[in-house]
Amino acid sequence: MTTRSMMNPAKPTGPAAAALVAAGVGTFVIGLMTTLAAASPGLRNALVWYSPSGPLSGKTGVGLIAWLLAWIILHSAWRAREANLGRAFMWAIVLIAAGFLLTFPPVFEALE
Repeated sequence: MTTRSMMNPAKPTGPAAAALVAAGVGTFVIGLMTTLAAASPGLRNALVWYSPSGPLSGKTGVGLIAWLLAWIILHSAWRAREANLGRAFMWAIVLIAAGFLLTFPPVFEALE
């Protein structure tokens, strides 16, 4: 006789934790790029990947690359692990809040 748990074994929670933390990393990098671009004219010019949108294209592009790399790396490291999803969620919220804060004009304009 088979039980339900034998037919559907529990999956590790590491991949879900990796996705949560990677989302936080990507958001934080976008905020960081916003602040650094305000402080550095050279970086601001380097982030212009598409002229009509200005440095926004590079800021979001770098954030997207950081998110994808973080997700790949963390997923590879945690794919077979049981992760603490509460802790991963907390880190994601902290990183998202910090990234969101860094995109506010009073924060990044203080460095201009």
